[in-house]
Amino acid sequence: MEATPRSSKPEVGDIFRLYGSEYIMKHKLPLHSLKTVKAIERCRTSELGGHTDKCDRCGYLRISYNSCRNRHCPKCQTLSKERWLENRKKNLLPVNYFHLVFTIPSELYPLVLINQQTLYTLLFRAVAHTIRKLAKDKRHLGAETGFIAILHTWGQNLMQHPHLHCIIPAGGLSFDGSKWITSNKKFFMPVKVLSRLFRGIYLDLINTAYNNKELVLTGSIEYMKSKKSFNQLLTKLYDKEWVVYAKQPFGGPKQVLGYLGRYTHRVAISNNRIVKLQDGKVFFSWRDYQDNNKTKTMALDADEFIRRFLLHVLPWGFFKIRYYGLLSSKNHRSKLLKCKMLLGINAKPPEDTIQTWQELFLRLTGINVLVCPECKKGTMVLHKSFRPGKPPPI
Repeated sequence: MEATPRSSKPEVGDIFRLYGSEYIMKHKLPLHSLKTVKAIERCRTSELGGHTDKCDRCGYLRISYNSCRNRHCPKCQTLSKERWLENRKKNLLPVNYFHLVFTIPSELYPLVLINQQTLYTLLFRAVAHTIRKLAKDKRHLGAETGFIAILHTWGQNLMQHPHLHCIIPAGGLSFDGSKWITSNKKFFMPVKVLSRLFRGIYLDLINTAYNNKELVLTGSIEYMKSKKSFNQLLTKLYDKEWVVYAKQPFGGPKQVLGYLGRYTHRVAISNNRIVKLQDGKVFFSWRDYQDNNKTKTMALDADEFIRRFLLHVLPWGFFKIRYYGLLSSKNHRSKLLKCKMLLGINAKPPEDTIQTWQELFLRLTGINVLVCPECKKGTMVLHKSFRPGKPPPI
């Protein structure tokens, strides 16, 4: 398998290629984590096959290896993100938007780590219930709203920090469907009310899951099999103030697209944060929020770096981006169209303008990959494909 030249900047894939096999031998990994390691190891190498392009003018040959397309791979997110944003354009409304962040307390981290599928699902459900309930209250908005929720599970140091980012339009559709109700300029729900309602709903859902024996209680959390111990944890969490905050509102569709792009297809760490690999250690940059957001460099043993990265590999088939209320798929052709009409915009979805990845890449970078890099005049056309593990045809 190809290794990145010493002169180039190291990437997550290099770390997995150098240390991934040893880590797998030492640790028993769930299948979805194992597949992620292998996918990132092989991304854009001959292990996944590829194709050659040939200039129709000068005959120059270019080798391209296939990407792994794994959603946790730092190299495979840019085009996916841009396609997702293109599809979101038709569902945006010409109003201001709010950004809410719901965070769970650290006392829940061990339970969540062993029960990701269940407790992340309940996290989405609790947040959705909280927002819908308060939005319907006439003291706050008195309307049906909609929002996009995006799960992040990491902090800057790659440790556990599960939280949901929610993008919400500043208003909603009246219950009789006759008008658009605009929210308060600051936010239509008091943050303290949001926090306490969210806390109560989420803990109630967790308690129900516990009583229904839907939680795995093993290893460091085996003590929770005792109902008394579990109730003590719940009591402690009920007595604690949870962190929910609303960021400053931002403008209309163009602004919200740029904002969404910063959150939707993020992975635990991007390649540009990797500083160097040296003596079995990974050096990466991080922001210390508790020290005035200073940018610092952290050094971890490769084994610990991989462990932390894999904390954030989501269960197979788990959706980390979800849509609710007016933005849910069942309401696209009914309530969302009604909102557009009330807000005076064309209800007809815009035609897709991006047809190929080459066109998308050109728009993002200004680089036309179809132009021959050698003669600058010819067009690169598909020459031959080659199968995984085979050398590229010349």
